[in-house]
Amino acid sequence: MMAPRPTWPHRRTPQGPTIGVLGASAGGLAMGVRLKRAGFHDFVIFEKSAGVGGTWRDNTYPGAACDIMSHLYSFSFAPNPAWSRTYADQPEILAYLESIADRFGLRPHLRLATAVTEARWDDDANHWRLHTESGESHHVDILISALGMLNLPAVPNLVGLDGFAGNVFHSARWDHDHDLAGKRVAVVGTGASAVQFVPEIVERTERVHVFQRSPAWIVPKLLRPYTPEEIRRFRTVPGAGRRHRWQILAQLERNTSIHTADARTAERENWHHGHLRRQIPDDPDLRAALTPDYPIGCKRLLPSDTWFPALARPDVELVTTGIERVTRSGVRTVDGREREVDTIILGTGFRAGEYLAAVDVFGRDGRRLRDDWRDGAQAYLGMAVAGYPNLFVMYGPNTNQGGGSILFVLEAQARYITAAVRAMARRRLAHVEVRREIQDAFNARIQQAMDGTVWQGCDSYFRAPNGRITTQWPYPARRYWWETRRLRLGDYRTTRTPHPGASA
Repeated sequence: MMAPRPTWPHRRTPQGPTIGVLGASAGGLAMGVRLKRAGFHDFVIFEKSAGVGGTWRDNTYPGAACDIMSHLYSFSFAPNPAWSRTYADQPEILAYLESIADRFGLRPHLRLATAVTEARWDDDANHWRLHTESGESHHVDILISALGMLNLPAVPNLVGLDGFAGNVFHSARWDHDHDLAGKRVAVVGTGASAVQFVPEIVERTERVHVFQRSPAWIVPKLLRPYTPEEIRRFRTVPGAGRRHRWQILAQLERNTSIHTADARTAERENWHHGHLRRQIPDDPDLRAALTPDYPIGCKRLLPSDTWFPALARPDVELVTTGIERVTRSGVRTVDGREREVDTIILGTGFRAGEYLAAVDVFGRDGRRLRDDWRDGAQAYLGMAVAGYPNLFVMYGPNTNQGGGSILFVLEAQARYITAAVRAMARRRLAHVEVRREIQDAFNARIQQAMDGTVWQGCDSYFRAPNGRITTQWPYPARRYWWETRRLRLGDYRTTRTPHPGASA
């Protein structure tokens, strides 16, 4: 097995091609497990952080938790019967991902604290040249990006933010050394992170001003601990955990609607309205401010039982007037009012639509992925891009789910990519590259399926500036599993290697 080292000579081992995986979050770990099980050991997982976990290592803000139920937010090859509650929190999810690295022997393959900043395809050598932030270089035959969508915080362009005299931080880079007790806090943004951390901080702050650009659709979360009897059954009864997992997926797909004309869309909107009336019964103005004017599902749907009560507190203000600028001592809105604060927390999410933004990727004949994706990212099955041989992207364009677990998708992608690696080893292929006509036909079908969906009804990170829906999968999650169940090598252009190889 190849141990991580500063540089690699370009070589093919009896186990198959050399492989570089970018990112040690859920996708990178699933990829590593699949490769090892298929007999491929010549791979390294590059991770910019000091440990595995990705977004679940980065996001340590108070209340950080998953909005997909625990037994579905896990891998079928590594069920966790001991999940403590219906929706796991950040420490428990991080511990689960770390256990994957340990249980499946991935630690020797990890290259931590190593940020790959550039990847260039070498047409003559048929391999990728990788360059890191520290100036190292590596060669790999196959490059797999498992960087995901939620790894680069989105910082709003607020006038005067740099001149604020107090403390400023993004929720994804939470400043745990900054004590919020007795502080006046401005929270910018009302997305998934803010919905979780605002209810956690209001108990100890003096006052919180929440600046909302548009309200989110909120539905009951129904968070509860699993009982000791349930955990015992998941541990001891064959198939109990797996049945529970499939019940969760079936319920999600049954309750999820992505079309504006679907009766379930109106039904789900009523969930929000009823939830809002129950939790804020005496303030019609606040309820109106928290009622979205766009279709449910057009932006991320958020489960929470604590968001509405937090905003109804007398020491919390929901501000719906736009921000003009940040002053030295506070935040001024366009109506001229300034709210003096000690701390500004940016709950403004991630640059989710900018796939592979952290790595500059150059493909065949020097073409640049950022240029090719300027008008919106696209790929075949969300994984393969014409002009970029031996490159596979996990959690790529049009693979985000309207309802379901991304781990379900990542597992399907790991299986598919491993099949491609196996085909390359067995057939002694120097490269595989998806055919342009195959990629174009796939994306035409995907975009046609977007007609009539809720995602066309608002501006969100789901849409590119030109209006194309670049993140979402317009079908049930199980259809993605079906469409990726086997590799069709005829969808790819291939070239045999002049070097000897052996099958795995």
